[in-house]
Amino acid sequence: MTEIEKLKELIDATDNIVFFGGAGVSTESGIPDFRSQDGLYAMKYKYPPEQIVSHSFYVSRPEEFFEFYRDKMLAPDAKPNAAHCKLAEWEAQGKCRAVITQNIDGLHQAAGSKKVLELHGSVQRNYCEKCGKFFDIHYMLEGEGVPVCDACGGRVKPDVVLYEEGLDQKIIAESVEFIRNADVLIIGGTSLVVYPAAGLIDYYRGDKLVVVNKSPTPRDKQADLLVQGAIGEIFSQL
Repeated sequence: MTEIEKLKELIDATDNIVFFGGAGVSTESGIPDFRSQDGLYAMKYKYPPEQIVSHSFYVSRPEEFFEFYRDKMLAPDAKPNAAHCKLAEWEAQGKCRAVITQNIDGLHQAAGSKKVLELHGSVQRNYCEKCGKFFDIHYMLEGEGVPVCDACGGRVKPDVVLYEEGLDQKIIAESVEFIRNADVLIIGGTSLVVYPAAGLIDYYRGDKLVVVNKSPTPRDKQADLLVQGAIGEIFSQL
């Protein structure tokens, strides 16, 4: 039996899947990964991307932050791929209880998933720091320089967790709960090196830990099933 057949068997036999995903889920939709060879970290900027997407850089150099943000972090034309669509399909069938994602692109929701826990926020949501008014991704793309609120003139900040900022504790607690109670936990498209997000895997108590990733991860030895390859290609066969 192939790895993909084994995975299909696991999925067919459960109604309690939790999916934990990262950048590899979105690269097949054309969104660059931060850490791959041609990812954002490998690009040449005046400052390293980790520094640009930090809270202190956002505060001290907002013009340069927003130039990078518009240029590299927004992909309004990206469409969900087979992995996003399969997860939404499983949820509709009552199989997938939650998608926990490190991605900020909103593609899981675009595919139809309802229960999506976004550990690092979303570029689809942007808020005025002064009055709290909501703005969508198109408002951020259309302007130039530092985006300001059309109601009060305050600066509009993406609802994205920057470096040096803490994760939303309610989302963390809910993610822990889903992982702890999962029958099958599928980890997909993530290098599992970004903490504290990657540490959430430790809460899984079951014996059906599946890792689907192109490259090796620190959890491969713990996995009950390891499927190597592009997640969209693999999920399209399930």
